[in-house]
Amino acid sequence: MRTGEPLPPVGEVLATLATGLWTWDTATELVTVDAEAARLLGLPAEQATLTEAQARARLHPVDWNEIISVVGLAVAERTLAEVRIRIMDEHGRVLRVVRSRSKPSYDKERHAFQLIGTLQEVTEPTPGTPAGRSAVTGDWRRSREAFLLDAGRALAEARSTEEVLRVASGLSMPGFSPDGLAVFGVEGERVTVVGLHGYQPGDEDPFAAMPLDTDHPAAEVIRSGRAVYLSTPSDYKARYPVMWQLVESFGRQSWAFLPLIVAGRTMGAWMASFAYPVAFTPDERSVLTTVARMLAQALSRAGAAETERALTDGLQRSMLPTLGPQIPGMNVAARYVPTGGGLQVGGDWYDMIPLPGGRFALAIGDVQGHDVRAAGLMGQLRIALRAYASEGHRPDAVLSRASRFLHGMTDGDGDSLDPRFATCLYVEADPATGTLDIARAGHPDPAIRLADGTVLARPTAGGLPLGIDPDADYPTTRFALEPGETMLICTDGLIETGGHDLDSGWQRIREILEDHKGDLEELADALVQGVHGPSSHHTTGPLADRREDDIAVLLLCRPGEGCGCGDPVTATAPQIRRTMLSVAQTEPERVAVARQHLRELLHDWRSQDQIDSAVLLLSEMLTNVLVHTDADALLLAEVRGEPGSRRMRVEVNDTSDDLPHRRRPGELASSGRGLVLMELLAQAWGVEPRGEGKSIWFELYEAEEAVTP
Repeated sequence: MRTGEPLPPVGEVLATLATGLWTWDTATELVTVDAEAARLLGLPAEQATLTEAQARARLHPVDWNEIISVVGLAVAERTLAEVRIRIMDEHGRVLRVVRSRSKPSYDKERHAFQLIGTLQEVTEPTPGTPAGRSAVTGDWRRSREAFLLDAGRALAEARSTEEVLRVASGLSMPGFSPDGLAVFGVEGERVTVVGLHGYQPGDEDPFAAMPLDTDHPAAEVIRSGRAVYLSTPSDYKARYPVMWQLVESFGRQSWAFLPLIVAGRTMGAWMASFAYPVAFTPDERSVLTTVARMLAQALSRAGAAETERALTDGLQRSMLPTLGPQIPGMNVAARYVPTGGGLQVGGDWYDMIPLPGGRFALAIGDVQGHDVRAAGLMGQLRIALRAYASEGHRPDAVLSRASRFLHGMTDGDGDSLDPRFATCLYVEADPATGTLDIARAGHPDPAIRLADGTVLARPTAGGLPLGIDPDADYPTTRFALEPGETMLICTDGLIETGGHDLDSGWQRIREILEDHKGDLEELADALVQGVHGPSSHHTTGPLADRREDDIAVLLLCRPGEGCGCGDPVTATAPQIRRTMLSVAQTEPERVAVARQHLRELLHDWRSQDQIDSAVLLLSEMLTNVLVHTDADALLLAEVRGEPGSRRMRVEVNDTSDDLPHRRRPGELASSGRGLVLMELLAQAWGVEPRGEGKSIWFELYEAEEAVTP
């Protein structure tokens, strides 16, 4: 090149050196290659942009895994990533071997790697030969560290023996990779084959149950705790002549048998076999020994976890109740999804208890915690509830006794280091009338799905969670389940799983209840899957890692048109939805609950102005009872008719004989406007004396032309 001439482009310089240039962005999953790099990859010699899948198809799969490991290590150490790659043709044969050098970086905002590097063809010596090992000497240490880092992470995440074996079979060792793996275990005085890779089904049969004193490398390793390396077939034949007759047909050239040791005890052996001769240098033995240690730890953890799962699975099956035969006049469905912090059992439970006279009780609860102690307390508390209910006690007495029982179990004389409490909701149902008597101990309120698909949260009186105060009271709320209506009771796991709070979680459940079409069992499945997704299992199977809390769900439906979760009522008879709610003198805060309850009942009313008017009038009626009488108030609300021409009727009953009268309040008066508002806002209203007390009511009529803002 003459002095003063411009420098040629970088690409031309690299092409002159038979070196290709490539870039890779893992965020876009695109690999760009210049003409020389494309040629080295076996593609037409022209610049191209490939997807990751297209680029990966040109590389040996083992080398692709090594690239990922080396890149991660290079980013951590802020150095170049160097790796040898076998390029494959369309028939799966090695086309050439190239050396890649790249400078990777990590973009924290996009959570992606960005690389720019070079490709250059190199001569690939025979694997396992001295020339082959010297060719990779420069990359050996870096590749080994990256491999061990990746292998350790993968084995640490494996949660079962099967998964550990699958991870082990996919490990790509730097510079030499076995094509056959086996894990041997010990059962009593026999050596067993735990898993194989790289062999045909049935190849393990001769070794499946060898006596521990068998002249086999794995048995010797287990007996002695020392590794056995066999570099050639002649080595194998000389040391184990009898066994050589069984393994000769497999066509392997080298074998390494290493002990699997945990806490000083040899629990088995790991075999790595090679299709080419391997000398097992100190570096190679170091890698194999390290992998064997990690594999032993992973198998030990997986075995302990599987034993624990088997025990807790049996515990759960023994504790979970069955609903038994269906109750004439009502249908019941239930689901239980445990999390247990890795166990398959937790503190949530449900139960159905037969009672005298054809009645039955439903109980659902949640013991604090997600461990075996919570599960044990759950089982004891469930038995206690069943015993108190069978004695004939009413719901309030059942929960009072259960609270005293749990307090004694977890606190006793005050020396307990692990006091626990539990929430519970107890329902006594009469199938003949649909009457439900409910007592609640710190548990979420039930919800009602009306026959036309409207869903209402059903506020009920409640007390402290069980076990906190042995003398706590639990008031009872009574209401009737009408034909075609369904009651949902559940633990808070159904509501709050997935990062939801009570409000947003309840809204999610409401949408499932309103939108679902199907029978009661399908609705139970839909509720669970709406929280965990379609891979969820509603009994004892594994769940996705995102599980956060146990779930127990009970659905009670009184048969009728639209029952539970089917299509909305389409009969020619007038559609009716109604609800009731009590507001005690000692609970003025329930006025706000009553307002929200009425809004839920009128969720599809066409005029928002009329809804606001109804809520305002209800507040006036309830406040009037609480301020001017000593009685409790009972709200009865009903919507009747077809959409667009419905009638809303709201009544408030109390036991006071004092009738309201119209007053003319001054501008600064704080009361006296109730009846004035009635005349202005209601389309019909009145006050009716009853045998004991009175009822004040109003009506509003839905107009066809009314439009919700």
